[in-house]
Amino acid sequence: MIFFDKFDFDKVKALKKRDLDTGGEVQKFIDSECIRRMDPYTPKDVGTLIGSATSQTSIGSGRIVQQTPYAKRWYYEPANFQGAPMRGNRWFERMKSSHKDSILRGAASIAGAKAK
Repeated sequence: MIFFDKFDFDKVKALKKRDLDTGGEVQKFIDSECIRRMDPYTPKDVGTLIGSATSQTSIGSGRIVQQTPYAKRWYYEPANFQGAPMRGNRWFERMKSSHKDSILRGAASIAGAKAK
């Protein structure tokens, strides 16, 4: 009979080694790229919603914030926007479906890993 003892793996140390922790260079890259690539998909009138992603998000936090009085309504409800059909509701998901692979390749490159 073989017994295996607990495998000690310091997750925090492993994440920091590749700079994958919150606030690390990889997370900063992902946040910045998502904001940059969301721009053409985000509804636009005078640009307040687009600018809110940059002004309200702490780059490296892993959380993009767009908090305006109409952001939630525009995100979930279909509407006609200037620049439609590219600009419209659910802009994060639509950006992600188009650019996820290139963002992950860039993140892998920064982390010193190979992207699939």
